[in-house]
Amino acid sequence: MRIGILTQYYPPEMGAPQSRLSDLAAQLRSRGHEVVILTAMPNYPHGRIQEGYGGLVRRERRSEGDVIRTWIWPSVSRRPLPRILSYLSFTVSAALAGAVYLPRLDVLITESPPLTLGVTGWILSKLKRARSVFNVSDLWPESAVALGMLSASGRGARLAYRLEGFSYRHAWAVSGQSAEILESVSRRFPAVRTIPFLGGADTNRFSPSRQSNEIRLRVLGDEPVIAVYAGLHGLAQGLDNVLDAAELTRDTAGLAIVLIGDGPVKQTLVGTARARGLKNVRFVDAIDRDDVPGVLASADVALVPLGLRLPGAVPSKLYEAMASGVPVVLVAEGEPARVLQEAGGGIVVQPGDGLGLAAALERLAASKPLRQSLGAAGRSAAVEKHDRRASCDLFIDALEEAR
Repeated sequence: MRIGILTQYYPPEMGAPQSRLSDLAAQLRSRGHEVVILTAMPNYPHGRIQEGYGGLVRRERRSEGDVIRTWIWPSVSRRPLPRILSYLSFTVSAALAGAVYLPRLDVLITESPPLTLGVTGWILSKLKRARSVFNVSDLWPESAVALGMLSASGRGARLAYRLEGFSYRHAWAVSGQSAEILESVSRRFPAVRTIPFLGGADTNRFSPSRQSNEIRLRVLGDEPVIAVYAGLHGLAQGLDNVLDAAELTRDTAGLAIVLIGDGPVKQTLVGTARARGLKNVRFVDAIDRDDVPGVLASADVALVPLGLRLPGAVPSKLYEAMASGVPVVLVAEGEPARVLQEAGGGIVVQPGDGLGLAAALERLAASKPLRQSLGAAGRSAAVEKHDRRASCDLFIDALEEAR
């Protein structure tokens, strides 16, 4: 089949959808399908077009398929209006570029968020005579309401809920990255066909075998126990809670917390850590995507914090840390907590519980055998239940069986 993927986010950007969709494209290609990706000029998470890109349309060839990049007005503003305008800019440009440059397709997979791409996906699926699959990686507008971007009773939320219903009802099928997402869609839209495309990690790429003393010293440091967070420094991650725990553990000998990455709240976090005199916290700039597995495997503890519960969200960082054989301290509730507890791969802390987070870090710092046993359990569960290649194969099976 010839399969299109419509997404605002794609490599060389780093992030969960970027990694998941590029892995899906590669798996589709390995099974004999032709893949075309329609995406935005790379700009995430800095809110500016990356060097070497720009203009209205750019075409390139990657190992997993042909890529068509189109114009976007980038923004990482915390204010709703600039973010919505950024989403709409790609929604429109993708519709125009896709109409011209996309070939005829058998299937078009549309990634949400942004939810507005549901309209673009519907238009392009009609033009290209393709079955439309609407892939939900985050439930919107529920997540936007939880983040305070939309008022639950406001006009914007009402419009967004109508758009959500339109996108689901006009798709051949809706896929989702978590059991909670699939349950929510089925409960509210019982006539809609759903397909699992559950989250996970490439357990070959993320593996204890990637551990490296050279990487540890170069990126993380030389403290006896290093807890690492690698990812976006944004509002939803609750990294201020990590700083609270760092203050409570500042006298714990040999324990350091390393925060790797960038994002809209990073400078605020850096300022807060400096003002509090948190010498046990170190900030590291974003690293190359290919270096992430080695960094995770070389850490002693993986931090996976969420500042609040987002409906249906299970961070890909959780699966990657488990696959790396590193014990996880997860700040979350709901499905992510169930995944880690069932695996026995770490310690779950409630969002906002700085004391609990500090206690979990101190407990792990004090016991190497505990770190090893939790890490081994997480690795085993990742291989057996949360391997991304198996998830991609099940999703592709559903597409192939319907042709």
